Amino acid sequence: MAHYTVAALYKFTPFPDFESWQEKIRARADELKACGSLLIASEGINGTIACPTEAAMGEMIAYLQAIPAIGQLEVKYSHADAQPFKRMKVRLKEEIVRMGVPGIDPNKTVGTYVEPEDWNKLISDPDTLVIDTRNDFEFDMGTFKGAVDPETKTFREFPAWVDEHVGRPGERNAKKIAMFCTGGIRCEKATAYVKELGHENVFHLKGGILKYLEVVPEEESLWQGECFVFDERVGIKHGLEIGEYISCHACGRGVSPEGQKSEHYVPGVSCDYCHDKFTENDKERFRQRQLQLELARKRGEVAMGPSAQPKAKRLERERAEPRDIEDI
Repeated sequence: MAHYTVAALYKFTPFPDFESWQEKIRARADELKACGSLLIASEGINGTIACPTEAAMGEMIAYLQAIPAIGQLEVKYSHADAQPFKRMKVRLKEEIVRMGVPGIDPNKTVGTYVEPEDWNKLISDPDTLVIDTRNDFEFDMGTFKGAVDPETKTFREFPAWVDEHVGRPGERNAKKIAMFCTGGIRCEKATAYVKELGHENVFHLKGGILKYLEVVPEEESLWQGECFVFDERVGIKHGLEIGEYISCHACGRGVSPEGQKSEHYVPGVSCDYCHDKFTENDKERFRQRQLQLELARKRGEVAMGPSAQPKAKRLERERAEPRDIEDI
């Protein structure tokens, strides 16, 4: 039985006094034993949080929505068997999802939302260019049938890819452009950018992949693989069930069941992707870190939450954590 309620949330909204809310949000999260990561900026709020009960999550979401500048949030709920985050972070940012292009405002210009139930029809149309706005390591774990991979390392690289491969109207043959991401925030900003270039028929998946996996039956789905999430669960499958991927604590990528059988996969040390990307000194340091972590676990010193002993907390901090939403 799942013990934690997880909420991926965001909203683009003018938030002029966002700095004054940082400590107040963190304090309320602490009261409700919420953990996760929230980014706040003058353009809005973005993040993923987990609470030990549905009631606590309801109170946390109600608190955020009561902030005058925020109001109704876009929220996708899922679950976890254990607390998927180690602590609560509330960060002040210039952008809630960093594109690095001044003046892009989804509150003013944005693509057309497509409900998950209507998504298959749109992306099956041969006149539609389907673009995965996420990064390469996310695409590798799973994507929609026929989607284009921009091969980006971060979302900041996305505008340059669009300029080169999509261009302005008339420079390419695509009549419709459909974009998607994990929860909706990146594709919302991506559509704003593409619309600014002059394209008219621009669409994005409402609620993102998470909503699609929740409401579209697996037998009708065009999704292939698992959806990477930025916490200890690593991957999500249809019905928002926790997937079979695990995190490589050396590079932070997801490792498939097949990859876990590879000669290059060493827990805490390397995987198929990163086995040749670290020096032997790095790997030895990773081995020692993993050994100490396993010894601490055997002694019962590693725990998720406030009962963990200081040494165990230090070992967990030194281990590479799953990629944070700030990495996108």
